[in-house]
Amino acid sequence: MAQTETKSALLAEAEILIRTKGYAAFSYADLSDRIGIRKASIHHHFPTKELLGVVLVDTYLERFTAELDALATKRTDTKSKLLSYGDFFAVSLRDGLMPLCGALAADVAYLPTSMQKRVKTFFEIHADWLEAILRDGVARNDVRLSSSPRKCALLLLSTLQGACVVAWALKDPTIIKPAFRQAVENMTK
Repeated sequence: MAQTETKSALLAEAEILIRTKGYAAFSYADLSDRIGIRKASIHHHFPTKELLGVVLVDTYLERFTAELDALATKRTDTKSKLLSYGDFFAVSLRDGLMPLCGALAADVAYLPTSMQKRVKTFFEIHADWLEAILRDGVARNDVRLSSSPRKCALLLLSTLQGACVVAWALKDPTIIKPAFRQAVENMTK
C-alpha cells in the first residue's frame, strides 16, 4: 500500500473507530488489526494518537465546511436548506456510526486540549451556519422565530444532536428526520 493510501486508510478507520467506540476506547492496536500493518508503521504516519485525531478532525471539518457552503448557496427556501442539513446527520448514522462531532463531544473530557478546541470549533461552525441560514430566512420572510437567530440555531443543533444520540442508542436512525423536521417546521412558514 502506498504511503498516501495508508495514511488515508488510517484516517478512515480511525473515524469509524471513533464513531463506534469513541476516541478514548480505540488504540493503535485496533488500527493495526483493521489495516493489517504494524503499530510502528502507524506511528510513522501519526507519531501520536492526538496528532491522528487532529488531522482527522481538521480533514473532516474542511470537507464538512465545503458541504455547508455549497448548501448555503443553493437557490432554495430556508426550510429545504435546513432539512438538507439534517439529512447530513441522518445519513451519518447508517451502519451504526455516531456523527463524528457527537462522538467526540461524548469523549471531550478524555480528549487532549488541541482536540477539545477542535470539538468546540466543530459545534461553533454548526451553530454559526444555522444562525446565518435563519437570519437569511428571516430576511426572505420564510422563517418566523420566537427568539434570536442564535438561540434558534442552538435549539436546532441541540434537537439534531439529541435525536442522533437517541437514534444511535436505540439503533433506529429513522428517529432523526421526524424530530428535526418538527423543529424546523415550527420555525418556517
